[in-house]
Amino acid sequence: MKKRSAILMGILACSLAVVTAGCGGKAEAGGKAASEAESKSEGAKHVGIIFTEAGLGGNSFNDLALEGVKRAAEELGITYDAVEPKSVSDEEIIQDEMASSGEYDLVICVGAEQVDALNNVAASYPEQKFALLDASSDLENVASYSCMEQEGSFLAGALAALAGQEKIDEKINDQKVIGFIGGVDNPLINHFAAGYRAGAQYIDPEITVLIDYVGGFNDPTTAKTIANTFVEKGADIIFHASGASGMGVFQAASEKGFLAIGVNLNQNSIDPDHIMASMLKRLDNCAYHAIESVVKDTYTGENQILGLKDGGVDCTVEGSNIQVPEDVLKQLDEIKEKIIAGEIEVPSELN
Repeated sequence: MKKRSAILMGILACSLAVVTAGCGGKAEAGGKAASEAESKSEGAKHVGIIFTEAGLGGNSFNDLALEGVKRAAEELGITYDAVEPKSVSDEEIIQDEMASSGEYDLVICVGAEQVDALNNVAASYPEQKFALLDASSDLENVASYSCMEQEGSFLAGALAALAGQEKIDEKINDQKVIGFIGGVDNPLINHFAAGYRAGAQYIDPEITVLIDYVGGFNDPTTAKTIANTFVEKGADIIFHASGASGMGVFQAASEKGFLAIGVNLNQNSIDPDHIMASMLKRLDNCAYHAIESVVKDTYTGENQILGLKDGGVDCTVEGSNIQVPEDVLKQLDEIKEKIIAGEIEVPSELN
């Protein structure tokens, strides 16, 4: 186990935070986490997970991916180390350190920002198994998992329009304006935007969907400013796909009195009086399935895209205090079935 200690100490020497280790227990930091990992069973599969620079917190997709790893630790008996890079440039360092150590049965990389680094590192270590979440790679030793964000977002947009039509809450006005705030303007985030707008306009072709971008995933101040601007333009429901920046949207919702829609995991409990729903992107399932494939020796380096049909995405009102009528929920279920059946074609790009 000396190599594992060396790899973790090397990461720490580069001022990178090892935030979690072991069998899904309480998050620790530094050498203590490493020593706990070394005490685990020799027969257990050992997994490393590297988050995006946005890190953990804010109930974002990094947190969701970690939930999948924790579930694997509980159900499959694996051990793991989880690392929060301080910058994008650190991600390749961590990938290379983990791969070169030979101590990891699987290295999971989260997010599209790691693709370029991973393509370099994975090509250098063809025997190392990698999993890439929320992005794709063509390398044979990289199993890529991504979701059809547009399908879950379509449901969120349809819900927003239906909520406006039926005036389900006193915070809804008569202006037929809703908003979308993305982290950055890129193809992935625009999957959310395209689906959200299409879902809203499927219900009400005359509805206006305002769209803007924060410029990053850890800037709640800018997100809050954009949300307040949307409110001035008449928006009463705002959906975000902006990582930890979305906390600024929720704060604005509380202060200005509009409804918000969360993303990736169920964020409704953060502010149940203002968050009406959350669009679910099940990266926890993706992480779990990647680990399970290594444990069960069924791993293959291939691209897997999960949608409503596969349980990869969804939309939930669970945990919100906003009362969505049963007839609205029934309509959403009908729309969901039509998407799964191919009767509704959901766009993935903004026109």
